[in-house]
Amino acid sequence: MSAEYRRDEFLISTDPAKLDLDVIHGFLTRAYWLEGVSRAVVEQALRHALCFGLYAGPQQIGLARVITDYATFAYVADVFVLAEYRGRGLGKWLMRTVRAHPDLQGLRRWSLATKDAHGLYRQVGFGELRNPDRWMEIVDLDTYTRATPREG
Repeated sequence: MSAEYRRDEFLISTDPAKLDLDVIHGFLTRAYWLEGVSRAVVEQALRHALCFGLYAGPQQIGLARVITDYATFAYVADVFVLAEYRGRGLGKWLMRTVRAHPDLQGLRRWSLATKDAHGLYRQVGFGELRNPDRWMEIVDLDTYTRATPREG
């Protein structure tokens, strides 16, 4: 079931039918964390996550994507507000809405990665890793420059 939250002329919605793939892909393909990502990969990522679209009227102006099992863990990804709408507190509102969503309450761990928005995320409870020595990762920075089986 989708949810909607309003503030002035802005809307946050979890309705996947409202997502504007052109806007989302247009932003993410230039973002430092997904530069060059294909439209097919973005579309698949959106399908398999709880997405919070941010809108000014009918126009999508932002996004937060949550990858979760709805029981123990959530990873926040692809958070953005288009440049012309920044400075209005919309990113803070978006992240507060994500953290307050009823289906995401009681999770043991939330996670995200950021290069430059630590201040925003600290305002909604994020901090440095408690036990960084326990975390491991596989990183393939060239994955979007190579053809993948999903893209044909």
